[in-house]
Amino acid sequence: MIAFTRSLLFHLLVTVFTIPIGFLVTFSFFVPIRWRFSIALVWIHIVMLSCKYILGIRYQVVGRENIPDEASVVLSKHQSAWETMSLLAIFPPAVFVMKNSLLWIPFIGWSFFTLQMITIDRGLGKKALLEVIRKGKERLKLGLWIVIFPEGTRVAPGETGHYLPGGAQLAVSAGVNVIPVAHNAGEFWARNAFIKKPGLITVSIGPAITTAEKKAGEVNSLAEQWIEAEMRRISPHCYPDATRASES
Repeated sequence: MIAFTRSLLFHLLVTVFTIPIGFLVTFSFFVPIRWRFSIALVWIHIVMLSCKYILGIRYQVVGRENIPDEASVVLSKHQSAWETMSLLAIFPPAVFVMKNSLLWIPFIGWSFFTLQMITIDRGLGKKALLEVIRKGKERLKLGLWIVIFPEGTRVAPGETGHYLPGGAQLAVSAGVNVIPVAHNAGEFWARNAFIKKPGLITVSIGPAITTAEKKAGEVNSLAEQWIEAEMRRISPHCYPDATRASES
């Protein structure tokens, strides 16, 4: 009952702040892009503080020293909605690659458009990938980070999806680094779950993967290897193979 009450209060509070801040971001299209992100970050910080003090969800970042000064492509594990907000606070200013239907969500979707998020129609196949590369290079030139979930959709803790090479192809084409990110947010904020669990989320940032003289497949493979190995380190209880290895 306590968890339900906390989750209800959290959602009500976030909704209350989403409406006015969403309007502000939506109609800030006439100011520089970094100013728009500054407004959006106010909402992000409110959500993160609400997670901490209402839901009891805290987080720690390991490997901040691995974040380079120049904008790069972030390839991250995707388990919940939590990282779609927290990564904006860790890598500001950043844009996501997302399906274009999300633009229709009131306030939030409209803000996505103003913040120049990269939206695609997944049904277009190769054309969608070319669009990601084109728009991604434009955003990187503006100094914006690109966050991509290479598995394409949220996966449950302990599971591994197919790592698509689109993010690596963008990084290789733009000549920028890839930053791999692992986290265990799904253990506390499950996919589509209304009730959240209190706990400490670990976000682990890996060493930059240079793309010079590498093919996209190699870069994608290196990112996947690091992320999945790190997932077994921070969440060994979710991976039977990791648990057995530590006991042997």
